[in-house]
Amino acid sequence: MYSQNPVFIPGPTNMPEVLRKAVDMPTLDHRSPLFAQILRPALAGVRKVVKSDKAEIFLFPSTGTGGWETALSNTLSPGDKVLAARNGMFSHRWIDMCRRHGLVVEVVEVPWGEGVPAARYEEILTADKGHAIKAVLATHNETATGVRSDIAAVRRALDAAGHPALLFVDGVSSIASMDFRMDEWRVDVAVTGSQKGFMLPVGLAITAFSPAAMAATAAAKLPRTFFDVRDMANSYANGGYPYTPAVGLLNALKLSTELLLSEGLDNVFARHRRIASGIRAAVGAWGLQLCARSTDLQSDTVSAIRVPEGLDANRIVAHAADKYQVAFGTGLGEVAGKVFRIGHLGSLTDVMALSGIAAAEMTMADLGLDVRLGSGVAAAQEYYRSEHASEMQAAA
Repeated sequence: MYSQNPVFIPGPTNMPEVLRKAVDMPTLDHRSPLFAQILRPALAGVRKVVKSDKAEIFLFPSTGTGGWETALSNTLSPGDKVLAARNGMFSHRWIDMCRRHGLVVEVVEVPWGEGVPAARYEEILTADKGHAIKAVLATHNETATGVRSDIAAVRRALDAAGHPALLFVDGVSSIASMDFRMDEWRVDVAVTGSQKGFMLPVGLAITAFSPAAMAATAAAKLPRTFFDVRDMANSYANGGYPYTPAVGLLNALKLSTELLLSEGLDNVFARHRRIASGIRAAVGAWGLQLCARSTDLQSDTVSAIRVPEGLDANRIVAHAADKYQVAFGTGLGEVAGKVFRIGHLGSLTDVMALSGIAAAEMTMADLGLDVRLGSGVAAAQEYYRSEHASEMQAAA
């Protein structure tokens, strides 16, 4: 059954009606000059969102997983060594992809709930005197655990070690929702997708390549055809694509970046932080804890909430869907059955977040958890009211 309730999964996210309509457009000849009027502003808009003056942006008909493959296949060769931390399901999957591509991965095992260990990275990179490590992987926001890692600290680790490895960052559930500074952090390849902070349907892998990453494409020997950024760059120069593009999605991406930049990126990030903080206040009122092991690691786009011992968290997700037609995220990998996730990114407001908190409360009460109806809602309301009062005072 079709539901008009907002979703509270970590993606795909809710879509503003104006963006949904932007996808729904008549057929356009993608080899005509009209297509360039969509493509070029979309590329420029993404470049601004990732805060780069010099990155080359590549938009593939794919998902964030395709973006991972784009990063690897365009810059590395079989047998190259990469450094990665496994601290959640999505970092785990990127590591698996590296191995399938014939790369050698030095994996730092990290408890799920913690971030990328920049200090350990620095030790490993400092010990790599021959610079065998060609790339360092970091997941900015681990969607499975609701953990945000410090990418600036990872860059400092590379610099302290004096290591020339490229820095690849999975920003799938952070870019366009949380502060991302590609140039300042000297990220070499950033990866995201259309269905998260850009508030669009699934279908675009969005990648940004630094000049150093582009230089690495000349020597890279991993196979690449569909994801070859050289072919894409050559076609972009003429306002086109090397194959049939997802025109409707690109048209909506153009508008999405306009909306984000019109709101102001700092305001976008503050809105996500405010909504997330209200949800964290609700979690505390319920007497529950987040998967993230410290406050500095807490994500502003997804909260993974630990359930009491002996309860299968999947029951919460299933009951909310069946009884209230509200979608929450299940736990993945090592935290499967131990957490349920509330996604709070993209097109979301305080009022929408309150409806999700209320639905979670009803669900947990139905299942016999010691959660008092209204407790989390009240905690979030108090937080949102105080934040808006502070904003009004600051503006006065």
